[in-house]
Amino acid sequence: MYGYHGKALIVDLTTRQTRWEALDPTVLQAFIGGTGLGAYLLYRHCPPGTPALSPDNPLIFAASPLVGSRLTTSSKFAVVTKSPLTGFIGDSLSSSYLATELKKTGCDALVITGKSESLTLLSIEDGEVRYIDADDLAGLSTFETESRVKHRLGLRTRVACIGPAGERLVRFASISNDGGRQAARTGPGAVMGSKNLKAIAFRGTNAVPVHDPAALAEVGRDLAIRSLGPATEKYRTLGTMANVSVFNRLGTLPTRNFQQSTFEEAEAVSGELFHEAHFTKNAHCANCTIGCEHIMTTTDKGPSATGRVEYESGFALGPLVGIKDANTVIRASTLCDELGMDTISAGATIAWAMECYEKGLLTDADTGGIALKFGSDEIVIACLRLIGDREGLGDLLADGSRIAAQKVGQGSGAWAMHVKGLEMPGYEPRSLQTLALALAVSTRGACHNRASAYEADLSDKVDRLQASRERGKITAEGEDFSAVLDSLIWCKFLRKAFHDFYGESAEIYQDLTGWSMSSEQLQKAGERINNMKKLFNVREGWTRADDTLPQRVLQEALPDGVAAGASISADDLDMMVSAYYEARGWTADGNIPDAKLAELGLDALVAHTASTEAKIG
Repeated sequence: MYGYHGKALIVDLTTRQTRWEALDPTVLQAFIGGTGLGAYLLYRHCPPGTPALSPDNPLIFAASPLVGSRLTTSSKFAVVTKSPLTGFIGDSLSSSYLATELKKTGCDALVITGKSESLTLLSIEDGEVRYIDADDLAGLSTFETESRVKHRLGLRTRVACIGPAGERLVRFASISNDGGRQAARTGPGAVMGSKNLKAIAFRGTNAVPVHDPAALAEVGRDLAIRSLGPATEKYRTLGTMANVSVFNRLGTLPTRNFQQSTFEEAEAVSGELFHEAHFTKNAHCANCTIGCEHIMTTTDKGPSATGRVEYESGFALGPLVGIKDANTVIRASTLCDELGMDTISAGATIAWAMECYEKGLLTDADTGGIALKFGSDEIVIACLRLIGDREGLGDLLADGSRIAAQKVGQGSGAWAMHVKGLEMPGYEPRSLQTLALALAVSTRGACHNRASAYEADLSDKVDRLQASRERGKITAEGEDFSAVLDSLIWCKFLRKAFHDFYGESAEIYQDLTGWSMSSEQLQKAGERINNMKKLFNVREGWTRADDTLPQRVLQEALPDGVAAGASISADDLDMMVSAYYEARGWTADGNIPDAKLAELGLDALVAHTASTEAKIG
């Protein structure tokens, strides 16, 4: 077999038994790898109705056929589980050397179930599994944990680990690897923590051969050249923080818990300011020619901090909570990486609490004397620490804005800015209405990365301020495109460097695996993967009512900026959701009919999950 190992490693932490499970070539071709393969394995290994923090919820690490190919931006892996924030599928991506080392251990995916009796370090070397006591790692930051594991097992070891937030089951805890890169959204770190699993060490020598090395090398050289062209210039210069100025100008920069769409101090936390005053160096993932990560350092007299700052972290820990000091944003972002938690959910949940305090629903007695005021640098840092430790106010906020609002009540859910329990990213949906639809229907909750629908809004394809039925098809096509990206796995920052994404990717897949793959088949794989994710959610209780937006978005017009007055009504959203279901070939209630399952081969594949267990000795 080329491009794949053709097997998954299954580890049960409760019984400490391991086994190999064969992955049929038809499954690999149908779901490719990454989030696609992870979704298939989650449906197979997660018993229906399993609570997210139960030992029975599998934690899945999935590689892809591109991993190990040395093609630019190909060193990425997916983490898939049932999300403790949403109760639906949770899939996150991370990158760099761990992806390659995972695959070199001899598997295409690692499926972890059960729960250790005590805190454990799982070592996987060439398929050999060891369970190592990790009591000495308890409470350590992600950086300290990775350093200690490498010191113990060798510097070539690659480590995935959780910080204090994961140990304490913060529902938006992340899994960290390679010096602070994070699989963060949807809370996989909490699932890892619920298994008493502090870290996983990967080391291997099982390189996977490719079918046509010469053809792949030629493609690789061409893509490397294109990756340094105008399509990626933004990422190589200011990075994603360039969005701050652009979004503020367009009236789509969420500010003070989405109460405004422009930030009067945007210049102070703009990509231009960060680059001018705080930039230290660019960083690259393994096998990446772009180097999009921009490492920033504080410059004031406060505690020194150095770390990567991306737009989503900058928005959530800046304008969303009213912070105008770039030094505070750097400290807060780095602290989230140390504690091991998602910056978007952390910032959004703090912003919700600030508005509760502003409206008198949380008092000093509730907060332990903390004045939760927008724009307070010290308060944001203090809240992050309390969340990571689950102490005082932090114990409420550690469950995310949806559950916190249910506990506080008094109508506070009206400004809990989430979809399906996952907090909103840094895009104002009232002024980006294709994105509004994509956020509402996304299988993992409020996600800008599983459809990239904002690209249509920022183009000349549609009027970004007006709802329309055509957005249904645009969103479905965008989701399928992203599913292929996230399953092969390409970095999204490379997507515009392709001349013909599906055609070129299909040829590369053939060069890697030797299996036939057409452009049309690859597109169909994207559709199949999104239907697989939806199938899991339906099984776990999804209904059409879950495909909605926060009450604030549906009931309040934007008060400021060039988009002042922009709104999206419940009727507008309902119309677009119906158009999306129609584009998908689903029923009016959003369920997948038998004919669509048959068309995608999911009827046989889903049935196949009950009868294809095999061991490879």
